[in-house]
Amino acid sequence: MASTENLNQLEPTFMYTQLFKEILLDIEYGHKAIQDLATCCRDVFAGNSIELQLINEFERDYHSQKAIWWYTRECFTYKMLNHALRIMDADIIINMGFFLRDVHQQIQQLYEQQISSYRRKTFEVYRGQGLMESDFEKLQKAKGGLMSFNNFLSTSKDKEVSVEFAQRASTEPNKVGIFFIMSIDPCLKSTPFASIKEVSYFKEEEEVLFSMHTVFRVNAIKQMGSMTQLYQVELELTSDDDQQLRLLTDRIREEAGGTGWHRLGKLLLTTGQFNKAEELYSVLLEQTSDESEKAYYYSQLGYAKDHQGDYEKAIWYYEQGLEINQKTLPTNQPYLATAYNSIGNVYKNMADYSKAVSFYEKALSFHEKALEIKQKTLPSNHPDLATSYNNIGNVYKNMADYSKAVSFYEKALSFHEKSLEIEQKTLPSNHPSLAISYNNIGLVYDSMEEYSKALSYYEKALEIKQKTLPSSHPSLATSFNNIGWVHRSMKDYSKALPYYERALDIYQHALPPTHPNIKDVKESIEIVEKENIKNS
Repeated sequence: MASTENLNQLEPTFMYTQLFKEILLDIEYGHKAIQDLATCCRDVFAGNSIELQLINEFERDYHSQKAIWWYTRECFTYKMLNHALRIMDADIIINMGFFLRDVHQQIQQLYEQQISSYRRKTFEVYRGQGLMESDFEKLQKAKGGLMSFNNFLSTSKDKEVSVEFAQRASTEPNKVGIFFIMSIDPCLKSTPFASIKEVSYFKEEEEVLFSMHTVFRVNAIKQMGSMTQLYQVELELTSDDDQQLRLLTDRIREEAGGTGWHRLGKLLLTTGQFNKAEELYSVLLEQTSDESEKAYYYSQLGYAKDHQGDYEKAIWYYEQGLEINQKTLPTNQPYLATAYNSIGNVYKNMADYSKAVSFYEKALSFHEKALEIKQKTLPSNHPDLATSYNNIGNVYKNMADYSKAVSFYEKALSFHEKSLEIEQKTLPSNHPSLAISYNNIGLVYDSMEEYSKALSYYEKALEIKQKTLPSSHPSLATSFNNIGWVHRSMKDYSKALPYYERALDIYQHALPPTHPNIKDVKESIEIVEKENIKNS
């Protein structure tokens, strides 16, 4: 379930789960998909003879027109799929991708057959369920705003049965019973829904099934009678065509590019789900014999491992990818510079500065070659030139050659500003690319010790990230850390502290306890706290 402070926006995770769904619906599944799912389910339900029997039946008899029948059977299919969608378990969702697609498509077919029978009249459906108290608090904050259900949503035309469900749930510890009344306008462009009486396993139930990511407006929340743990929540189906959300989703969809699995991997990395991205890329690596694909997967695995703080593994993956690319790519290929730079960054994270410098030097020569090519082939205001100047500036900074770094940063700055100007004309105002540009300009000013300018750009970057990233994403921690650092450099220690604390909170949730970022932020907090005591 998703909601947000801004009442007309859905929280960022909705945007990503929406794309996740699109990617899965788009992927071509091989004939082995049913068999692979059955094998995976046998592992999960080992020792459960009833479920194992059903898994054998599923493998033998399943076809796409029986998708809803299997979904409503409340056996392993229903349990695993809804649990995986709720917690975004990539591994299970990928295995069940074909089933998820079949259920969605069958709902869509029924929706198209049934839509005229509603005669454009609004009607009500009901749902009774339990919510953890913490989730109920979020729901209360969303009153007047939007919320979405990330899984398939079962509702009923039978009011009494739904109230009973809610009452039963309200007696469970730490749970609130919720009786949802959902008002449905069939004329809206929304997620498809259908009466599934004819195709359900339970034909006697008056069930209406909604596909994933149905969006509702929360109209009212009322306590039911004297029961403190039982609430009636009135929802209204709303269009999933929110203008701002669509602009952003379209752009991110475009950038994810590539094939279904590539897009899925990038999406997992973007949302900070490094373990899940690692699982996916490892499977793809095993399945491919194409050398350039292998190099790409190794590089993505290196990126995931670097962000997990497993540096030895990160270097190993990056080097495997680099080795393949050295054999297959021309020597002036900018990708080689990126690979050397990535390896240099990992050594820097490990505090092995001499090795880091040797890789940065290699990266530098490739970045310089790349710049030379770009200067000949690209228009003089092309944003890629800013990237090259910035890369060279970063390498000099990493090598502690600050005077050279500053001269490249100044060039990078003028290109980043040009690049920003282009982006401001072509992108929605809260697009993640703008956050990267603001951050880059902030970093340049920071490196040049122009802290008040750096602060202004860091704050702009943070504002966009807060609108477009999940609240636990490591990139937000980086922004909080940058702002904390600038306040500290300006000797404004009381302002620095809360930013460092927020950075630490995210890092501790997102990174392994030994990660250097955690150590660095803790040290910064210690320094700032001492200064605050001194100045009090």
